[in-house]
Amino acid sequence: MPQTERLGSGLGAAAGLVAVLVVVTAAVLVYLEDPDPDTPASMGDVKALEENFRLQNKSCFILGGSGETGKLLLQEVLGRRLFSRVTLIGRRTLSLQGPESGELVQEVVDFEKLEEFAAAFQGHDVGYCCLGTTRAKSGADGFVRVDHDYVLKAAELAKAGGCQQFHLESSRGANKDSSFLYLRVKGQVEADVGALGFDRFSVYRPGVLLVDRAESRPGEWLSRKVLGALRAVAPTSMAIPIQTVGRAMVTNTLLQPEAKTEILENNDISRLGG
Repeated sequence: MPQTERLGSGLGAAAGLVAVLVVVTAAVLVYLEDPDPDTPASMGDVKALEENFRLQNKSCFILGGSGETGKLLLQEVLGRRLFSRVTLIGRRTLSLQGPESGELVQEVVDFEKLEEFAAAFQGHDVGYCCLGTTRAKSGADGFVRVDHDYVLKAAELAKAGGCQQFHLESSRGANKDSSFLYLRVKGQVEADVGALGFDRFSVYRPGVLLVDRAESRPGEWLSRKVLGALRAVAPTSMAIPIQTVGRAMVTNTLLQPEAKTEILENNDISRLGG
């Protein structure tokens, strides 16, 4: 057999094995999930909460609005018209379309000198953070700088500027004691932001985000396709449509949690944003 054919056969077998392992793991998790989940608020309840929230004349800022989750979160915030002022904070001005985009204020900042842009973080009631990169794209040091250092500095400036609520997109399995860099950094930034003492700190830990990324690696693409197909049959704690995450972050803002700090795992996010 020619070498190219053997290579192609080997890659195909490896991809098939990965798919089987993903399906088996997901199936086990589906079996173990809570068979009687809490029922989320009805649409009528959400509409009433939205009307009440609008009367409070609150403002918000969004970090990471150019990313996959951030773009959908921004659409959700603007579309539902919950805030009297919405500020998008980022490296560059984004080109946006739609009737609601005219209500948006954009602040361009240098994340390496973020303290010089403290004014951008002043006067907001609610902060949303979907800021993040990958180790493959930015290297280990760059990943830590973006996902921990930038996020923490932004949270510090927001707290000093009067922000009461901070909503942070994290990751399933985040743990500051993890041996894996990604999960360790996510867990550490959760802990460090939580220590700032916001009136409310909400952490969202989604599983695999079901979205077609422009820069996906083959393994990530395969996992999302398999998990997406499985989710169509039954919900799973391993994956979630990215639209659901953005919707859940906004809907959860309307609610009053029992504790100042709350961690929403993948199933919690799914119920809120489904």
